[in-house]
Amino acid sequence: MSGTGDTAAGELPPYAERVLAVAELIPAGRVMSYGDVAEWLRDEEPPEGLPVAGGGGPRQVGRVMALYGGAVPWWRVVRADGRLLPGSELRALAHYREEGTPLRAASQEAGDHIPKLDMRRARWDGQRNGGAAP
Repeated sequence: MSGTGDTAAGELPPYAERVLAVAELIPAGRVMSYGDVAEWLRDEEPPEGLPVAGGGGPRQVGRVMALYGGAVPWWRVVRADGRLLPGSELRALAHYREEGTPLRAASQEAGDHIPKLDMRRARWDGQRNGGAAP
């Protein structure tokens, strides 16, 4: 993750603050896709004290994570297909193993033998009780 969490002016754009706040809510061992985060931000009230302004979709969430996500558990905001973030696979994998995040074995055809996230089991539905998505 290349983002450091810093901006030139020292303040994050309001949408970035909201995305990062959601990333911090995701429990250890669970994940949300970029699209899940975007949908959650459309459907839910923003976390207390954060602005409502702005919005976006999965690409905007990914952009926020790339620019500013280094200070939050970035490995918990993922691609919907379960593939690990290119260039950060080993770092992310270490976090997933430490947290017990459900993984699927790499396919026989995968040249790099990097597992994927088991999205059915690992996806967090955004509920405070930590439940899995239906």
